[in-house]
Amino acid sequence: MEKLNLLSEIRKKFKVRTDSNHTYEVAKNLLQRDFSADNLSQKWVSDITYINTDSGWLYFTFVIDLADRKVIAGPSVIK
Repeated sequence: MEKLNLLSEIRKKFKVRTDSNHTYEVAKNLLQRDFSADNLSQKWVSDITYINTDSGWLYFTFVIDLADRKVIAGPSVIK
């Protein structure tokens, strides 16, 4: 690296900023980890993730029907 005049890029570690100490109502756990479904539209699950881009953070979410494990809504990208 020295011969080629290369420098390493040092990045700060990601810090979690979740504040669990709040008074907001917490949603009930209706599935109780039972992810099986016999009929369509009986159980839907969703998740969200975030991606750091040159334009800033993008939030990506989708909804899956547990009966056939197909995406029924998404992708949604929110800036």
